[in-house]
Amino acid sequence: MSPISEILASLAYGAGTTALRGLAALPTRVQQFGAGGPIRCDGLELAPEIALSLRLLGLVPGESFECQEPPDAREVIRREARLFSGLRTPGVEAEDVAIPRPGGEIRARLYVPSALPGPPIPLVVYYHGGGWVVGDLETHDPVCRFLARETGFVVLAVDYRLAPEHPFPAAVEDAVTAFRWAVQAAATIDVDPTRIAVAGDSAGGNLAACVAQTTAAAGGPAPALQVLIYPVTDLSTKRRSYRLFSEGYFLTEAQMDWYRHHYIGEADGTDPRCSPILAPDLSGLPPAYVTTAGFDVLRDEGEEYAARLDKAGVPTTLRRHSGLVHGWVNAVGLGRTPRRAGDELAAAIRDALLGLRG
Repeated sequence: MSPISEILASLAYGAGTTALRGLAALPTRVQQFGAGGPIRCDGLELAPEIALSLRLLGLVPGESFECQEPPDAREVIRREARLFSGLRTPGVEAEDVAIPRPGGEIRARLYVPSALPGPPIPLVVYYHGGGWVVGDLETHDPVCRFLARETGFVVLAVDYRLAPEHPFPAAVEDAVTAFRWAVQAAATIDVDPTRIAVAGDSAGGNLAACVAQTTAAAGGPAPALQVLIYPVTDLSTKRRSYRLFSEGYFLTEAQMDWYRHHYIGEADGTDPRCSPILAPDLSGLPPAYVTTAGFDVLRDEGEEYAARLDKAGVPTTLRRHSGLVHGWVNAVGLGRTPRRAGDELAAAIRDALLGLRG
């Protein structure tokens, strides 16, 4: 092991978030040296702080989570989330709530920022990532706190049921139920029912897209905005970005296969409720903000979905963060490059919903 690898390994085993925060603050040239030089693919260059973080993460011992059973994989993801979370965002109060659903409840959490734009307040309903198998309110607590503070809006995080204990379409059903509850409970939670966005990362972006489609097809009420952060849009096939970034860039092809297996089993994935890009008609859907990462197996399907929305006449903004990897939204409190992308994301949500005032 080289001297730089020994240093990185010691940081990986011990200092955790503090180490990553220190590495993220290093000058770019030092980060690039620690990462082993520039990493380029498909005409793009990986941000040096991301390359260095990936190298550090690769030195942490243990099997990748797709080699484990879902309960153990969930704990791995919780540890990774704590590692990359950064400092807790101040100025946001959180309260756990229960959303009724047929046969039970959906756990959820309301985030209310101390600085509000004035009533009625917009709301962002947020669905966490994790391939419909892992992830929860805790893994995405930093993301939701960040969005609440930076937008000035209330955020509702939804802890939908996970596969394989609750396979497709349980997550979609919970996602739709949570959105409709938010509309009905708007007066109780002091938000504007006409300015509710749905948002989510990865599998959560998939659910946000499905909520937009399902509610629009039912004649509403539908979201005022759909925010899709490197979303899964097609479980029926793999695009070129799968070949380019199959391993080494945080989310791997093997992990996506593992997610798909646990979520939809042997199904072909052509149901638009798991592959929203395959819906025959996308016209009439809410405006969309789609953001992708340059080094991500899901990049091409997210961008193709944005193109389909635009072609169907849906007001759509597509933003590729070329130097980032899947999962960057979970590191907005840690590194310079993810923070800039997070600030841009929050500004897009804020501008879109405030633009609907009156």
